[in-house]
Amino acid sequence: MKAFSSPWIKLRTRWAVAGLAVATAAAGAVVAPSAGAATQSEATAAAPSAAAALPSGFRSVGYMPSWAGDVNAVQYSKLTHINYAFALPNSNGTLQGIENTAKLSQLVSRGHAAGVKVSLAIGGWNDGNDSAFEQLAGNSGARTTFVNSVMSVINQYGLDGVDIDWEYPDPGQSGNNYTALMQQLSNTLHANGKLLTAAVVSEGGTANGVQPAVFGYVDWLNIMAYDGGSPHAGYDWSINAANFWKNRGLPKNKTVLGVPFYSRPNYTQYKDIVAMNPNNANIDCVTINGAQNCYNGVPTIKRKTQWAVANAGGIMNWELSQDATGSASLVSAIFDAAGGTTPPPTGGKTGPIKGIGGKCVDVAGGNSANGTAVQIWTCNSSTAQTWTVGDGTVRALGKCLDVAAAGTANGTQVQLYDCNGTGAQGWQPQSNGTLLNPASGRCLDATGQSSADGTRLQIWDCARSANQLWTVPA
Repeated sequence: MKAFSSPWIKLRTRWAVAGLAVATAAAGAVVAPSAGAATQSEATAAAPSAAAALPSGFRSVGYMPSWAGDVNAVQYSKLTHINYAFALPNSNGTLQGIENTAKLSQLVSRGHAAGVKVSLAIGGWNDGNDSAFEQLAGNSGARTTFVNSVMSVINQYGLDGVDIDWEYPDPGQSGNNYTALMQQLSNTLHANGKLLTAAVVSEGGTANGVQPAVFGYVDWLNIMAYDGGSPHAGYDWSINAANFWKNRGLPKNKTVLGVPFYSRPNYTQYKDIVAMNPNNANIDCVTINGAQNCYNGVPTIKRKTQWAVANAGGIMNWELSQDATGSASLVSAIFDAAGGTTPPPTGGKTGPIKGIGGKCVDVAGGNSANGTAVQIWTCNSSTAQTWTVGDGTVRALGKCLDVAAAGTANGTQVQLYDCNGTGAQGWQPQSNGTLLNPASGRCLDATGQSSADGTRLQIWDCARSANQLWTVPA
């Protein structure tokens, strides 16, 4: 166990709290090839990207753990970067086996399709054991092996870079070795057009293990401004943490402020806190099992984001699987507070969608509120029946055709909802006349094969029956 400058650092979120270890190969093992791994050249940036919607240069970074979360539920259109956590190094510079590589490949594919860059996070808390980093960074041969291993895995999975999460290099020789490692990584990754970022402690003496020379090697630092402060990750404490790094010489545009999607002192996921009471999204502390637990609700997240827009280079979150949905979503709060605007799809075709009985897909009552039913109705050329099909979505009234609660079961109804880039809003017109939702593997379907006005639409096993055939705008 390393010596820490502050006792709360021992409570690090990553690895220890998750209580999970990565499935690892034997020391020195080579990462096995993954069939179907996406490459950047295969990705098509069809969907409107957050990079285009957010202020120029502003980053919204989220971590996606290997052990939790559904890649189809990620709001890609509101993120610029995703870090897949974690890979672990061996002391000789090789990488241990990456857990859930199929998930990583899917994340890369979906992220690239939405214009999101995906990096591999290497390290994490790992029960306080950073001995592999210490040993490989102190040996020039092992450093070279590590850099080559990193480039190999980047190329294998079509990644955009790596996020080094060494927790933590100590001041002194350990810090010197960290600098040497980051310099060598920077030279190789940047020469190949890849990103190099790092996660760093919020403040204190341990931070001195990351020497100012490193600031010139990285594209930015993800400042883990959580697990400290009273209340936990409070606004003032968090801003002070970011300013601590800026005062050490970290440029504004390389300062990315981290925010938690969980509470302390007991680790409770934000989505579970909101599930207890929706009003919890608007406050920062609640009583859980008799103890006060504090987190960041929507107002605080928005306030931090507004500060970051003016004074930093972005916001990072730990982690995406813990976010709530709808108006309580913290990813959405970051996007909105940063002034994000979702542009209309490019290259889409607009007009009615006609189905069974010659009826049109219709937004009930022409109501644009989230959750409004989508049905079939006698065609009338209204805006409620005017759909734009393109970029993998189907849109009307400024919102998206959405599978309720991201359901995948037969009979799950569809609705109108804020466009968020999730799999619940993905639709692909098929050559056989059906509209496929790839996330569920099911097709848009008129309930009960009815052509009556007001018949609700749902998803169902694709059968190419009359109630699943649609004529989309040409």
